[in-house]
Amino acid sequence: MDREQARAYIKGELLSYLSSKGLNLGPNNKKPFLCLNPGHNEKRPSMSYNEKKNNVHCFACGATYDTLDLIGIDYDMDLNNGEAILQKACQIYNITLDGGYQKQPKKERDTHISIHTNTQKAAPADEPEPDYTAFFDEAHSHIGETDYPQRERGLGQEVIDRFKLGYVSKWRHPKAPTAPFSPRLIIPTGPYSYLARDTRAKLTDEQEKYSKQKVGRVRLFNLEAIYTAKKPVFITEGELDAMSIIEVGGEAMALGSTSMTDELINALKEKRPTQPLIIALDNDEAGEGASTKLMDAMKKIGIEAYKSTPQAEHKDANDALRADRDGLKTAVEEAEQQANEAMNSRRAEYLKTSTAHHIHEFMDGILESVNTPSIPTGYQDLDGVLSGGLYGGRLYAIGAISSLGKTTFILQMADQIAQLGKDVLIFSLEMSRAELMAKSISRLTFQLSNKGAKGKPKTSLDITDYSRYEKHGKEGRALIKKAIEHYGGYAQRIFINEGCAGLEDLGIKQIKETVEEHISLTGNKPVVFIDYLQILEPANPRATDKQNMDKAVRALKRLSMEYKVPVVCVSSFNREAYKKEVQLEAFKESGNIEYSSDIVIGMQFTGTGKPGFDIQAESKKPVRKVELVLLKSKTGSPGYVIKYDYHAGYNCFIPTGSDFTEVDLTEE
Repeated sequence: MDREQARAYIKGELLSYLSSKGLNLGPNNKKPFLCLNPGHNEKRPSMSYNEKKNNVHCFACGATYDTLDLIGIDYDMDLNNGEAILQKACQIYNITLDGGYQKQPKKERDTHISIHTNTQKAAPADEPEPDYTAFFDEAHSHIGETDYPQRERGLGQEVIDRFKLGYVSKWRHPKAPTAPFSPRLIIPTGPYSYLARDTRAKLTDEQEKYSKQKVGRVRLFNLEAIYTAKKPVFITEGELDAMSIIEVGGEAMALGSTSMTDELINALKEKRPTQPLIIALDNDEAGEGASTKLMDAMKKIGIEAYKSTPQAEHKDANDALRADRDGLKTAVEEAEQQANEAMNSRRAEYLKTSTAHHIHEFMDGILESVNTPSIPTGYQDLDGVLSGGLYGGRLYAIGAISSLGKTTFILQMADQIAQLGKDVLIFSLEMSRAELMAKSISRLTFQLSNKGAKGKPKTSLDITDYSRYEKHGKEGRALIKKAIEHYGGYAQRIFINEGCAGLEDLGIKQIKETVEEHISLTGNKPVVFIDYLQILEPANPRATDKQNMDKAVRALKRLSMEYKVPVVCVSSFNREAYKKEVQLEAFKESGNIEYSSDIVIGMQFTGTGKPGFDIQAESKKPVRKVELVLLKSKTGSPGYVIKYDYHAGYNCFIPTGSDFTEVDLTEE
């Protein structure tokens, strides 16, 4: 079917498409559902199906979509690129477009006249295209009756025989049974199509209009050369141009029409060429436009093509062959040489990517690792599970349900790393710098108090609410002061970047730029903490949450590898995981965490998933039993469990049985 028919059909499938997405519209298709606009995060359904307009409309954000729009959204496509979305939709609905990117044998009514007669053979409408092979054999047997290919086109017998050129002295188009006869050169372009060229020397204006007539659907000429040739292949516009380049020793194929560029690109997508491709279309506006389109399209699919004009000042290669055979031959050879040299250069560069060229770099990395060991987290039991701590180039994901202490845990880790003299970059998308600093100082009052310092430990609010300071008493104020002094001793290693409400949204681009700037200005490679994944600025507001999260996780992995820094990211869990024992499936909206992360750690209350466990009661306890579960490790076996006492009021995690040896709080 044609494009308009395809669009109409696909739009008519809106209800079934909504059903395939799991949406229940009720018995009369009137039931509202959550808005499908990726940028509209709503809790109450505000989108509904409009039967009269055959679309869906959101009464909150105003978004209106048809089936094609939804396919574009679901497959993360540019909604302005209607052609690409249509092609994707046709794949989904198994639709073949006439003259489009999908090609199947075309069932049409066609006729053809037998050689030298006006007898017509009609092909029934329900049969495939007529096969002209027998006609080509008969026409080729009469090629000696004309010298047109040699005299007017400069072609030799070898090329004439290779492409089975034929001759019909009395030909007329099979679809014009009453048209006058004319002598024609027959150029086969495939079993089901050919080009018929008038061989008369002088033509009237009316005869000139029909001097080149195509029978059957336009097809790429000599396409197989791209896959079988032993030398670079020229891409020309006309069939005679391709044969002209072959005549002087080159190899070529022809589009048949500048409108066939998409057809060639689709063929190249299915099977890559074995030789360099040289674009040599006509010297006119249409040829120039098609050349640019071909170059751009080939680049997008990773195929290097070279542009050449072997026809020099002539319109096309056949004109050049007739005017200056030797000049065309020289130009073809020079273009082949340049293409081969460029291909050999690319081949040499590619071969350098083999591991043989990286052995020295690999050995240097091993030697450098002596001076750059793992970075301890300050949690001794965790370091043991992680083979010593955190490593540059690795992505660590830590997930838990809401309010279990994810931020507190990684903040304590960051402080402990800073105490060891390592820089840390914290990207906080939910809490401000002041809130995080208060958490750290609160924890230090708790740790100092347990080390014998006078005064009761303080909460974060005790630290930030100055009106409470008088109630703390002398010992309490002294304890806060001592904690701040300890914090100041390593705070120069901590860099907090805010992305919370009211401030600029933080995305991957800003994170990468900040890491790059930190390394450039300080010379130190930091440990990077992201808190947390689900509220990073989306790369594409039109994409789904899962699509954006997948992109973010892949980008963070690339960042860790590019700058050789550890990246620790926090992730929330989906609601279904709140009462279940922690597992990989719990990580919210991102299956890529499982695949892209080197280490995946889940946090849970001890007893989660067990009969009778009350998560609400556990979350209210001043000291909560928390477990870290190693869910995935590329360098070891998952399954390790580390137990902690989480003193929520004082923002402190203590490994069960620990005597605080992991934190240096020696009295000065």
